[in-house]
Amino acid sequence: MQAISLGKQVSSGEKRLNILHEASFTVHEGESLAIVGASGSGKSTLLGLLAGLDVPSQGTVMLNGVDLFLLDEDGRARLRGELAGFVFQSFQLLPALSALENVMLPLELQGAADAKPRAMKSLRDVGLADRSHHLPKHLSGGEQQRVALARAFVVKPKILFADEPTGNLDAETGSQVIDLMFELNRAQRTTLLLVTHDEALAGRCGRQLRLSGGRVVQG
Repeated sequence: MQAISLGKQVSSGEKRLNILHEASFTVHEGESLAIVGASGSGKSTLLGLLAGLDVPSQGTVMLNGVDLFLLDEDGRARLRGELAGFVFQSFQLLPALSALENVMLPLELQGAADAKPRAMKSLRDVGLADRSHHLPKHLSGGEQQRVALARAFVVKPKILFADEPTGNLDAETGSQVIDLMFELNRAQRTTLLLVTHDEALAGRCGRQLRLSGGRVVQG
């Protein structure tokens, strides 16, 4: 993956605010990169642009040899479905679906005929096979994030985008979830892009990209 002069501006009244200034860097296959910086430094904005969830004001992202922003929104969504997994602070599970159904969802969107057994294996990998038929509201925060990990890794993504994955968890539960995420990441040799304010967590990644005021100051 390569970010090329990536920038994002937004309007606030009559002013234009620079959220991200001309970020350029490369993330190599299999690398783990922590995106760090103070609150409001542009970390989540950068991650959203790298994943094609948001559109830059300038610059572009090359993902797997494809210019993300030469694609329309549907094209970017298809590429994400083929290449990427996501883990968010707020879990992003569908409340009306069981744990198993949530994990099956990205496989079903791909048209996989073996979605159910693959999803069950992914739940076993995160230690939740016995909770497969529970709705998210009947799972603890840590269990919900493990379901989210199972969903992210079930498609065997080339790249995992994780945005403050322990932000809604207590320290002990968060540590367990992070151990599991790195274990799955190593097992599948996935490229990891991780947004975090936790310096200890960032230190577990192979490299850190530090933002300050929307500018890359290290990395």
